Amino acid sequence: MAQLVYGKNVVKQILQDNRKVYKLYLAVQDEQIETLARKKKISIERVDKKALHKLTGTDNHQGVALSMEDYKTYSLEELTERKQEYGFLIMVDEMMDPHNLGAILRTADAVNADGVIFRKDRSVGLTPTVAKVSAGAIDTVRCCEVTNLVRTLQELKKKGYWVIGTDMKGQDYRSLKYDFHAVLVIGNEGKGISRLVREECDYMISLPMQGKIESLNASVSAGILMYEIYNKRFPL
Repeated sequence: MAQLVYGKNVVKQILQDNRKVYKLYLAVQDEQIETLARKKKISIERVDKKALHKLTGTDNHQGVALSMEDYKTYSLEELTERKQEYGFLIMVDEMMDPHNLGAILRTADAVNADGVIFRKDRSVGLTPTVAKVSAGAIDTVRCCEVTNLVRTLQELKKKGYWVIGTDMKGQDYRSLKYDFHAVLVIGNEGKGISRLVREECDYMISLPMQGKIESLNASVSAGILMYEIYNKRFPL
């Protein structure tokens, strides 16, 4: 499968990575992009801006686009093939900011989590921006796209997982031992965890906020919680 991406910065980044690119579409002159494409022997097609607009579905393409291989995803079964005593999965609920997802993937790699789960729709998905922010973790962390988060959590519970949600009114995140197969759910940047997903949570945890700011960025919160689980499981 192939996906189409556009924009000069994103295209330059992909051409410098080890992604498989099928074709480059150019409606402008850009020597750097052309040079990168020729070095990789990528086919270049000259198009006008109107044709590129139709191809990408936007006029925000900056005159450049490319067709590239999709980022690899895994099945839920593959994510639950545990290599550790306790499984550890992260689920993101309708996360829309690619910078948050990219940062979560990067931390998930650092703590050796088994994978990250997100919806096929109502979620940012795996994009070049996510890849860039993840600093390579998009290729090292197993990602799973599902159509229904609630059914996925129900299936994971049958496999012995306990679901941990995040909420400002939850119990202190330090109060759990995390000595069980865990799914950590991180909610939408603005709305938090959706109601139906919340109903599947076995625990609701929170980060104490002692200052004047009421909440933390989603990926920052996720990073703290992932490392707390790691620290409890692998104490010094």
